[in-house]
Amino acid sequence: MTSRAEHWGSRLFPLALLLLIAVAVWQWRGAAPISANLLELVPSGTPDALEEQAVQRMQEPLNRELLVLISHPRREQAMALAAELGKRWQQQTPFEKVQWAAQLDLGSLRQQLQEQRLALLPAAERELLIDDPEAFIERRVQDLFDPFRSQGLVATNDDLLGLSTLIEKSLPHIHNLQVDLSGALIAESEGTTWALLRARTTAGAFDGNLAMSVDDLVSQARQEVQARGGQLLASSGLLYSAHGQREATREISLMGSIASVGAVLLMLLVFRRIRIVLAFIPAAIGVLAGLTACIAVFGHIHVMTLVLGASLIGVAIDYPLHLLSKSWTLQPWDSRRALRATLLGLTLGLLSNVIGYLALAFTPFPALKQVAVFSAAGLLGTYLSTRYLLPPLLGKAEIRPWQAPMTLAQRLIDWRHALLRRVPTPWLLLIFALFCLGGVLQLSHKDDLRQWASIPPQLLEQSTAIGRIIGTRPTSQFFLVRGQDEEQLLQRQQLLSKRLDTLVEQGQLTSYLALSQLVATEAQQQRLRQAVGALTEHSSALTALGIPLTAIAAEVRHLQSLPTPDVEAVLAAPLGEPWRPLWLGQTEDGQVAGLISLQGLNDSSLLATQADGLEGVKLVDRLGELNRLFAATQVSAAELKLASCLLIFILLCIPFGVRGAARVLAVSLLAALASLACLGWLGQPLTLFSLFGLLLVTAIGVDYAILVRERVGGAATSLLGTLLSALTTWLSFGLLAVSSTPAVSNFGLTISLGLVFSFLLAPWAGERQGEAQPT
Repeated sequence: MTSRAEHWGSRLFPLALLLLIAVAVWQWRGAAPISANLLELVPSGTPDALEEQAVQRMQEPLNRELLVLISHPRREQAMALAAELGKRWQQQTPFEKVQWAAQLDLGSLRQQLQEQRLALLPAAERELLIDDPEAFIERRVQDLFDPFRSQGLVATNDDLLGLSTLIEKSLPHIHNLQVDLSGALIAESEGTTWALLRARTTAGAFDGNLAMSVDDLVSQARQEVQARGGQLLASSGLLYSAHGQREATREISLMGSIASVGAVLLMLLVFRRIRIVLAFIPAAIGVLAGLTACIAVFGHIHVMTLVLGASLIGVAIDYPLHLLSKSWTLQPWDSRRALRATLLGLTLGLLSNVIGYLALAFTPFPALKQVAVFSAAGLLGTYLSTRYLLPPLLGKAEIRPWQAPMTLAQRLIDWRHALLRRVPTPWLLLIFALFCLGGVLQLSHKDDLRQWASIPPQLLEQSTAIGRIIGTRPTSQFFLVRGQDEEQLLQRQQLLSKRLDTLVEQGQLTSYLALSQLVATEAQQQRLRQAVGALTEHSSALTALGIPLTAIAAEVRHLQSLPTPDVEAVLAAPLGEPWRPLWLGQTEDGQVAGLISLQGLNDSSLLATQADGLEGVKLVDRLGELNRLFAATQVSAAELKLASCLLIFILLCIPFGVRGAARVLAVSLLAALASLACLGWLGQPLTLFSLFGLLLVTAIGVDYAILVRERVGGAATSLLGTLLSALTTWLSFGLLAVSSTPAVSNFGLTISLGLVFSFLLAPWAGERQGEAQPT
C-alpha cells in the first residue's frame, strides 16, 4: 500500500526537479558564476569598512599589475625586446596600460616643482631654513659651485634659492630602477641588464578568464624571448590566479570523472545490469542541487568548493547503494519494498550527514560555509531522488547481484568472531587506545594561509628574483592613519614616521612610503612662508656672488605668493604618482584617512608597538589577524564537534534509545580519534581542515554504524552495503588527499583515514545488549 508521503512525493518531485533545472539554467545564463579569488576563502576579520577598503587598496597592485623583466647578452637587445613586447601588448584587450619606457611630462614636473615648493620641501631642509637661514644660504652658495648638486629640472634662474632642486634630489628611491638614455626602464643586477615592462589589466585577477588570458600571453612571450636568446621573468597575482584556476579545473575534472566512473563500474560489476546505471541519477541531481543552492546563497561558487564538493559524489551514491545492497537477500527484488525496509536508515543517515556538514556553516571561513551549503543541499537532493525517483526508474526489474561479495562479507564476519574469541574486546580496546595515544602525542600543529592555495615553485622563484633585481620587498602589513582633517592626518603620519625612521636606521626596515614624506602640513607651509620672508636679510653670501638683491627679493615675494596646496592637489601632479594609492580621502564619518606602506621588514613583531600611544594610527596585519583567527577557530571547531555530536546523539535516541545511540555515536567518535592518531603517525600536521574533516568523519561514520545496527537483510548484507558505500566514499575523499592544494589534501586525508576506521569499527555498533557475544 502506498503511503500518503509516497503518493504526493512521487507527484511533486518531478515538478521540483523541473524548477531546480530552470533555476540552474538561469544562474548559468551568462558568465559562469565561479570565483577563484583566494581572499574569498578567508574571513574579512574586521567589521571596519574603512580597513577593508584599505586592504583592498593595498592588494590592488597584486591583482591588476604585471611586472616583466627581460635580459639578453646584448644590452640593447633586451630593451628592444621589451619595447616590442610592450607595443604588442598595448593592443591586447586584457591590458589597460602598458609601460616599457619612462613616460615623463617634464613640463608638468617643472610646473609642480615650482608651484608646490613650499609644500614639497623635505622636513630636514625646511627645518634648516626656518631655524638657521644663514646656514641654508651658505649651503646654497656651495651647491652653486657644484654642478652635480645645483643642476635639476628647474633652471637656476627660476629657482634662485634651490628649493626645487632640493626637492628633486631628496625624493625617496624605493627601487633600483633607472632610466636609460633611450628612455627604457632598466635595472642592473650582478652584471646583467634587465629591461622592465609594467602592465595594468582592465580588471582584477579573479575576473572571469582574464588571468588565464594574461598567463597565456606571458607564456607566449617567454617562448619568443627564449628563442631569441633572452630570458623573461614575470610576477603578478594574475599568474597565481591563473595557475589556481587551471589546477582547480584539472582536479575537478579528474576527481569528478574518476569518482563517477569508479562508482558506475563498481555498480555494474556487483549488480550486473546495465539498467543499474540509473541509480547514478540521484547523485547527479544531488550535485546539481548543491551547485544551485550555493550560487543562490552566495551569488557564486568558489573553485575550491567545487574541488571539495567533488567528493559529494562518493557520499551521494551511498543512498542508492544502500537500497540496492538489499538485493542479495530481498528476493524477488522490488525497489519499493527495499526502500520501505531501508527508509529509516537512509533518513537517519541523511540527517546525521547534514548535521555534520552544516556544522561547517558556523565556522568563520567562507570556503567551509560554501562547502556546507553545497553538500547539505546536495545530499538532500540525492535523498529525495532516491526516495521518489529511483523506485519508478528501477521498478521491479530483476536484479541478481554477484554472490562473491556476499561470500566475502560473511567471511569478514566470521573472521571478526574468530578474532574476538582469541582477543576479547577489552584487550582490543586497550591496543586501540595505545595506538591513538601514540599518534596523538606525535601530532604537530600548522595553519598557514599558503595552505589554501597551490603555489607553483617556478612562480615563487620568479617573484623572488624580480624583487631582488628591482630592489623591492613589499610587506603585507601597513599602517592605517585617520585624522579629523588633512592637517591632523599629516601630523599623525609624521609622528609615526619618526618611529619608522628608527627602524630604518637599525636595519630592521628598508624603507616606507607616507603621505607626510611628500606633503608638509598647512601650518608647516605657513611657517616656511614666514621664514622665507626673512631670507633677504641673510642673503649676503649670494649677493657676494653677484646675484642682485632685487632678484633675491623678487624670488622671496614669489615664494610667499605661492598657494597652499592640499594633499589631493599634490597627488594629482606627476610627483604624487607613487603616493596616490596611499590616499583614501574622506571617510563616511567625515574624517580623512591615509596609509603608510612598508618595504623590507625583517621582523614583523617590531611593528606591533610602533603605533602605541598614537591616536588614529592602527597597524593592519592581515596575515597576523588570520593566524590569530586560526588559533581561535580551533576552539570553535571543538565546540562545533561537541554540538554536532550532541545533536546526532539526540537524533539517534529516538529509534535506538540512549544505549543504542551512545554505542552508534561512540563508534564514529573512535573512528575520528583514530584518524587523528594516524595523522600523527604519518607525520602530517594538524590543521583547521583536519579538525573540520573530523566533523564529517563523525557524521559519515554514524551512517555506517546505523546500517550495520539495523541489519536489514541480515548482518552480512548490512556489512556488504556498508562496504560498498565506503568504497565509493573512499574513492572520492582519497582523490582529495592527492590534491595539489595542501588544505584540500589534508582535508581529504583526514576523512579517508577516518572512514577506514568507521568501517572497521561499525560492527561493534550492531551488538545489542543481551545478545550473545563472542568470547
